[in-house]
Amino acid sequence: MRQSVIPPLRTNAMREVRDYVMIAVGMVLYGIGWTLFLLPQDITASGVPGIASIVYFATGLPVQYVYLGVNAALLVVSIWQLGWKFSVKTVFAVFTLSAFLALIQQLTEGLRLLEDQPFMACVLGASFCGTGIGVAFSNNGSTGGTDIIAAVVHKYRDVTLGQVMRIMDLTIITSSYLVLHDWEKVVYGYVTLFISSFVLDQVVNSARQSVQFFIISDKYEEIGRHINQFPHRGVTVINASGFYTGREIRMLFVLAKKRESTIIFRLIKDIDPQAFVSQSAVIGVYGEGFDRIKVR
Repeated sequence: MRQSVIPPLRTNAMREVRDYVMIAVGMVLYGIGWTLFLLPQDITASGVPGIASIVYFATGLPVQYVYLGVNAALLVVSIWQLGWKFSVKTVFAVFTLSAFLALIQQLTEGLRLLEDQPFMACVLGASFCGTGIGVAFSNNGSTGGTDIIAAVVHKYRDVTLGQVMRIMDLTIITSSYLVLHDWEKVVYGYVTLFISSFVLDQVVNSARQSVQFFIISDKYEEIGRHINQFPHRGVTVINASGFYTGREIRMLFVLAKKRESTIIFRLIKDIDPQAFVSQSAVIGVYGEGFDRIKVR
């Protein structure tokens, strides 16, 4: 058996390093979409990047300075009104994106992609931005921003977070008309908001997809023990019997993240290549190790 158990401390450290690396990758993707496709076409993004874009259109001040400054102020508000609840990874994401914005602008100075195709620039920019935020969210990160304002408003008013976010995003994009004086650019901003939100949902939901396994094997105890150890998933033993043979059997029931499927299949193959395995996707799994139950 070549399956080994990774010590918990080492595993946790590896997961933390992976989270930070993937958050950085997400911020790079967002920076590419924002500075290479949206800004050159005078298309306003949503949230704090949208505010930074409007200031840039009006004054020429580099977006990374406004983005960093506004987020710093919002984080102070968050500590004052909401307590010390923001993640260190949010601070990391904000500083990483600010640094990469300056680097990307320097490396692509003079480059203007899709200059006469603003709609394609809108689609590609929104796709990059949505993917970047989705990657950050999927790895326990956050870009900070106007969600802090939404949380403060929600604390004192009976308004949902989603409603506040939508109102702020639409207000920011619409206000770009005061600087650009072009309703076509405003419409492109609305399209960007829609596409980036759609891509974000797809990335986050695909990362959170779960699967269930039914495993029948004479070596069920060994398989169950190793699934408990790594990838650290619970295993339920179900007493069953074959209808044709009448033989009593033990069947394992396992719920896991989709990304862990390969680990489980390799583990089963190492222990019992003749095992009977059924895998299927599930709509949602709630509880310890998965999503939290969210009922209003």
